[in-house]
Amino acid sequence: MYPKGNLNIPASHGTLEAILKEPKGEIKGVALVCHPHPLGGGTMHNKVVYRAAAGLNEAGLVALRFNFRGVGNSTGAHDDGIGEKQDVKDALDYLTENYPDKEITLAGFSFGSRVGSEVALDESRIVRLISIGTPVDKYDFSYLKHNRKPILFVHGDSDEFGTVEHLTEVVEQVEAADKELIVFENCGHFFDEHLEQLKNAVRDWVLGKFF
Repeated sequence: MYPKGNLNIPASHGTLEAILKEPKGEIKGVALVCHPHPLGGGTMHNKVVYRAAAGLNEAGLVALRFNFRGVGNSTGAHDDGIGEKQDVKDALDYLTENYPDKEITLAGFSFGSRVGSEVALDESRIVRLISIGTPVDKYDFSYLKHNRKPILFVHGDSDEFGTVEHLTEVVEQVEAADKELIVFENCGHFFDEHLEQLKNAVRDWVLGKFF
């Protein structure tokens, strides 16, 4: 049985199914987590998305992960990354309405990093970015060179959708002064043996922004 979310967010096409989890202690900020490609089975329940959200929680952030249009119980239909950008904005609307005074961090895995980071570039509500398993061999990420917001890249050295060499070239072009690339050894696109390290990397990087 499909595990349902605990929230339905208003969207331009109806609703987005989502899961919202607050940290145990003080709320330092909020975060939005975007999942991998729907046509490849990507959902908000993806293990990388789940671990990234857990790391954000441990850093004191409210974590909102959601299903893009046409996934799970979200309405609408897959739109090749175009309509999905509006989904990201709709989820941001929910966060700003419910946590109006909190900084927003956006994290995306694979397809989620492509869609989310493009929205974040011109979205003033997003103050920092986390790009996980950035599929630089599948999509054009050249637009990221104009990003000036703090950004963390987490990658595997054996990622099937983006070589470290190509990703390094992209990172070097990013205009942000605050940028970091973490590469795990013997690690593929889905971080199978590195999920705990992934969670910790996300947590530690975000914690560093609040102290």
